[in-house]
Amino acid sequence: MTITVRELTYYPVKGCAGTAVDSARVLGTGLEHDRTFMVVDATNGAFRSQRTHPAMAAIGVEVLDDGAALALSAEGVEPLRVDVVPDGPRREVSMFDRPLGVAADQGDEAAEWFSDALGAESRLVRVAPGFDRDGWGDTPGKVNFADAHAVLVASAASLDGLNSRITARGDAAPVPMDRFRANIVLAGDDEPHFEDRVRRMTLGTVELAHSVRATRCAVPMVDQRTGRRAGPEPIRTLSTYRREPEYGNKVSFGAKNAVVREGVVSVGDTVEVAEWLGR
Repeated sequence: MTITVRELTYYPVKGCAGTAVDSARVLGTGLEHDRTFMVVDATNGAFRSQRTHPAMAAIGVEVLDDGAALALSAEGVEPLRVDVVPDGPRREVSMFDRPLGVAADQGDEAAEWFSDALGAESRLVRVAPGFDRDGWGDTPGKVNFADAHAVLVASAASLDGLNSRITARGDAAPVPMDRFRANIVLAGDDEPHFEDRVRRMTLGTVELAHSVRATRCAVPMVDQRTGRRAGPEPIRTLSTYRREPEYGNKVSFGAKNAVVREGVVSVGDTVEVAEWLGR
């Protein structure tokens, strides 16, 4: 059966809305512009996420002029164009209580905008020149401000399998793929979670290698269109069949991958799997 690329999405600001594209350049740290920016606590530099600020999901971010500027939009605040400062003033930042080093602050106007949008004093930062962060897992790779890995891959079959279980309960509606904030969605194989077993694959001119399964927190329970919590699905149902003992008994959906060859990938590209787990 032929596996193809169904969807491509990058997320310019970690935790905020994504941008769907027909084609993307893929760098060593993931899709171009993916998680290049991050919103942090203005006091201590700790990252902000939908875990504590679900409204981030509904903040629109458009990359302008090939990354020279951002257009920001959110309910209740005026739209803002931010001129990007790649080499801005340095600010110490952290994620999950672990220091990431320094990032480039994007100025007071962007900080005030995010503070108003989220109701919490915030700063917008960008990956600074020379930023070098390792992932972990089978193939660690490099990563920007994503949680820990360059590319999140999921499949339509996995979502279909999950939604069939959710609707069988009779008290909840199916969930869309955007709840899982995948970069690449695959189609063509009917086996749910086949992406877990892909150890190496080529898409377009890009080659990816498996890092880890993607474990899940509360973010998939946030409606990505409204920025409001809408649980308990899909975590409730995933917990009945996707617990991962090797990952602290967390639930998983999708697989995280490292980039081992940069290139370009497009919707419709055929996926050539070079190595499967167990084959």
